[in-house]
Amino acid sequence: MDSTLAYLVIREGPKWTDVFRLVEGRTVTIGRAPTNQIVVKDERCSRYHAEVFMSQGHWVLRDLDSRNGTEVGGQRIGRDHPLVPGDVIRIAHAQLAFVHDLSQAFPDSSSVHTAKPDTPGDGDSTEGRGADDSSVFGLHEPTTITHRRGQTRFLKPQDDEEEDDETIPKVGRAAAKLCRLAFELANQTDVISVAKLALEGLFEGTNVDAGAVLLLPHDAEGPPNGNDLEIVAQRSDSDPVYHRVSPFLATTVWREGEAVMARNVENDSMLSTRDSQGVIHATSVLCAPIRQNRRVVGLIHLYSTDPTRVPDPDDLEFTLAVADNVAQALKNLKRQQELAENLTQSKDEIQHLRERLGAESELIGSGLRMREVRSQILQAAPSRATVLIRGESGVGKELVARAVHYASPRKKGPFVCLNCAALSESLLESELFGHERGAFTGATDRKIGKFEASDKGTLMLDEIGEMSPSIQAKILRVLEGHPFERVGGTSAIKVEVRVIAATNRDLEQAVAESKFRRDLYFRLRVVEIVVPPLRKRPEDILELADHFLGRYNAETGRKFKGFSEAALELMATYRWPGNVRELKNVIERAVVLARGDYLELEDLNLSNLATASDTGELFQPPSHFVPMTLDESERRLILSTLNANAWNKSRTATMLGIERSTLDRKIRRYDLKPQPGVTPW
Repeated sequence: MDSTLAYLVIREGPKWTDVFRLVEGRTVTIGRAPTNQIVVKDERCSRYHAEVFMSQGHWVLRDLDSRNGTEVGGQRIGRDHPLVPGDVIRIAHAQLAFVHDLSQAFPDSSSVHTAKPDTPGDGDSTEGRGADDSSVFGLHEPTTITHRRGQTRFLKPQDDEEEDDETIPKVGRAAAKLCRLAFELANQTDVISVAKLALEGLFEGTNVDAGAVLLLPHDAEGPPNGNDLEIVAQRSDSDPVYHRVSPFLATTVWREGEAVMARNVENDSMLSTRDSQGVIHATSVLCAPIRQNRRVVGLIHLYSTDPTRVPDPDDLEFTLAVADNVAQALKNLKRQQELAENLTQSKDEIQHLRERLGAESELIGSGLRMREVRSQILQAAPSRATVLIRGESGVGKELVARAVHYASPRKKGPFVCLNCAALSESLLESELFGHERGAFTGATDRKIGKFEASDKGTLMLDEIGEMSPSIQAKILRVLEGHPFERVGGTSAIKVEVRVIAATNRDLEQAVAESKFRRDLYFRLRVVEIVVPPLRKRPEDILELADHFLGRYNAETGRKFKGFSEAALELMATYRWPGNVRELKNVIERAVVLARGDYLELEDLNLSNLATASDTGELFQPPSHFVPMTLDESERRLILSTLNANAWNKSRTATMLGIERSTLDRKIRRYDLKPQPGVTPW
């Protein structure tokens, strides 16, 4: 046969695509580029992957330093590889069979029409589509799915005819039963169900008529005897009563950790158990350990009283396999129980923390003013409206904000609080909107701002009146629903946050002085809640004092029974310039330092500071203005100045610009009295 006459039978995927005739003196290139004689359309194929040419009377395959290489007969070739008939070239997903005679590739060569060598154009190509694929040597048919099934029959209960089929080996029947049993054991929800199901499977798969599953109690230590084990499930088909495993057999299996089988035990009291008449029932015994991590936690005890039903070694193997499956099922149950307990404990802890957090946000006080505040909270909470909380420092504005959050539909979302007065303008912007890495000196990592952190929750902005105008503009834009960008970032971020603002400043005056944006003021003041100072709700003072006393008694371990009468009277008449915060700190200090069973007058460290309203620090809305006479105005001014100077009359007279004698006369005229505990100078 002429060795120069050769063909490449080309196959791409499951289809034959071409038969290419090789002609001496012409080099055939193979690659992904369309300028190749043989084009392989696959990304794994290089643009110019390989070539085939005649050299010294032999056809040679050369790899053109391709990215993924060229294989012949399943082996990756070097640069040049001589071809012999029958070689199969693999390039990416394409296969090319090298043959000298087409009959080697196709048994019916008449189905292949070759072009004449002198045909114009690409007459070197030979069409071979439709040829018999399976006749090409060395090439494999694509995988064909022969069977489909949605559910295995090995997990379905078998009927009696299938189980008695003698054509199926006993080991095969046992394996199928064990497969179904293991699947069913894994679906049980308690120990008793596992034991009963295992015992049922053992009775079906072995030649026994009585038995039990016995487990070691949780508090037991050391190897048990037969009486230490608890019977979880038992069954006896031949005798009304199951007879326990003997102590000798239980100890042996427990100590050695191996399953044992014993026969002819009618007269061996060490392997069997006698009934009340002294008759030995068991003639054959199986006993297998239930092992977890090399530790025996129980036994499976089986026996036969029927001489015609004698267990064999295969029954012992089956019993041991069931015991191991029972051990795994019990281990899984224990793990599930632990996870359930941990989940319950976690839920309890979460509930406890929520209760504690809720307790922290509770507003103490049953007076009329606090009832009005609670009513406003309940009205404002369900909506998404922005809330403005106003009140003096220390009245509990943050507690009111928490109460609004936890009474709202977004109570499961985050509650984030930020004090706007504690940060500079640049730091406040970073805290609110976050920043990207490298946005400024010290920004070594990306930081999520408070707006992002409180998404789907509530953001409280305390001391909102301290914001700079530029930050106010950005806050207003976010409140209007527009996205924002982190400092140094370009990505638009949109969040869904409810904003609660709080302040003790006169925002109306700040707006008039152009220190606070008018549009932001109206955007914040959708719902306004005014928290009254403690002196305006004296009926709540003693209730709050008892609350804080109970808290700090619990925290410090002290056991104060309450307050003395003098202490109660002083707290009720004191004006509390620091409001609830001052009361809380006074009680905490007294609990830490006081002695005795009750907190006394001298234990309360009260200040001589004037209240905010006495010094004019807190804005009084025009709607609260009450006309008064000059005498009343003078009386209030003198009293406020006396209180501010701890009733130092000389200093007060100097500040008022009057004589000391004139001050004494006006004190008598207006019947002014010092606060309890303050001695006039």
